[in-house]
Amino acid sequence: MNTKYFKYLFMGLSVASLTGCNDWLEEETPGITRLDDYFNTGSQSAAESIVNAAYTPLQWDFGSTYCAEWFIGDIASDDALKGGQNIADGGDYYDIDNFKVQADNDMLLNYWRAQWTGISRANLAIQKLPELKADDLTQELRTRLLAEAHFLRAYYYFRLVRVFGGMPIVDYIVDSSNKWYPTRASVADCYDFIVADLEEAEKGLALKSAMGPDDLGRATKGAAQAMLMKVALYRKDYPTAKSWGEKVVKSGEYDLFGDYYDNFTLPGENGIESVFEIQYMEDDMSDYGGFGFTRGTFTQILTRSRSNNLGGGWGFNRPTQNLYDEYEPADPRRELTILTPSPADMTNEAEETYCGNTYISKKQGWYNKDNTFSALAHHSRGPLNNRQIRFSDVLLMYAEALTEVGTAADLATAKTMLNRVRSRVGLAPFPYSATIQKTTKTFTDTQADLRAAIRHERRVELGMEGHRWFDLVRWGIAKQTMDAYIAQENDEAKQQWGTFVEGKNEVFPIPTQELQLGKLTQNPNY
Repeated sequence: MNTKYFKYLFMGLSVASLTGCNDWLEEETPGITRLDDYFNTGSQSAAESIVNAAYTPLQWDFGSTYCAEWFIGDIASDDALKGGQNIADGGDYYDIDNFKVQADNDMLLNYWRAQWTGISRANLAIQKLPELKADDLTQELRTRLLAEAHFLRAYYYFRLVRVFGGMPIVDYIVDSSNKWYPTRASVADCYDFIVADLEEAEKGLALKSAMGPDDLGRATKGAAQAMLMKVALYRKDYPTAKSWGEKVVKSGEYDLFGDYYDNFTLPGENGIESVFEIQYMEDDMSDYGGFGFTRGTFTQILTRSRSNNLGGGWGFNRPTQNLYDEYEPADPRRELTILTPSPADMTNEAEETYCGNTYISKKQGWYNKDNTFSALAHHSRGPLNNRQIRFSDVLLMYAEALTEVGTAADLATAKTMLNRVRSRVGLAPFPYSATIQKTTKTFTDTQADLRAAIRHERRVELGMEGHRWFDLVRWGIAKQTMDAYIAQENDEAKQQWGTFVEGKNEVFPIPTQELQLGKLTQNPNY
């Protein structure tokens, strides 16, 4: 079935037993399905449903509050301010924006729980799919579905590790409190676990070109290879990153859209540039229910302009002036990433202005090129997929790995990858000079300048797609970049700013409610 229209079933399986002296007291309550019985009488449909359920938590961006990953990836960085109606609107996001986060932050709690639900569902699939008895389930499909579950478990773990640091490694079904004794593994051990899952997935996943139209959106071999490259970059294992990146780039499975903005439209979903995306759909029965309530996303309404002329949203995740100034004046991506409302467009200019900023996140808000917008079937949810890995991202990660390996041949190929991304939008090839941050920047033909050019290109190519904060942290430049950014912000924004503490603020605190459940330890200085 098409993942764009997955029902993403919640597998509510329970076990009950009664004990006593008489046989009738030992009989189970009618209507109870035992876990093992379900897998003894399964079918192909059951196998697919188990894995579909493991995809579902990727969609969740609202539990008791909103918890989309861009609240960290964008607004913790120099790319975006919190936004909203005013300073007081969304205290959890304000704290993330200004490095005032405490362990009682509900956004982080919801994000944590969504990923752990995904892990638990993936564990169920990984443990039980091999023993599922189903005459209509081919070995080929069983292998692929099992590989998808390994990919998903790795993906959820990756998301947790880069936000919170080392996680407990739980690779089994937790079906009683006696099995839940979580202690945190190191980041290195977590990455070992993630890599093992991704390598297992890569062996069994299908190529994107082999997937029928009903299966577009599922994890593919290319998605696993791209993630293996990404994890290697986080580990600074550049030869390994280069090797996996080469597999994706030379696979012939992916290419760049001719039009950059096709990436942020409904017709462009799961297209030639898509390596992996979180699937959403139009749902006119949506509401403000929490996890698993609908198959739409809150992101469109959260990020649209608060003005009715521009969509009547809630105005969160506002691009900064610093991001705007990072674009070269001739770069068309600036106007396709950042919507600048005119005074005539603003229904209420005071509500449309946050810390002196009126910019709107155009990609996420489901706007057309001309700033018109598509109507939502229900006010609360939108249908636009979240592009997690695009081929341009792959090209730039591959270029980064090649640059760090650093041979003459590798540097030459890195330039080719970088220029492939730049040429799509009509910009001069590396090496080049351009106006960036209102000054002339010259990138000379050196390894250091190639590294700087690639980092610049990631920022403008992937702007407002939730990557920036995580890039700053893995490059080891979060402290210096954020201090330099706030130093040039306006006075109103500076007044909100906390203090970035190196060695603390690169990760976020383990939620208090989770600490109270077991043996987890808190991150340093929280």
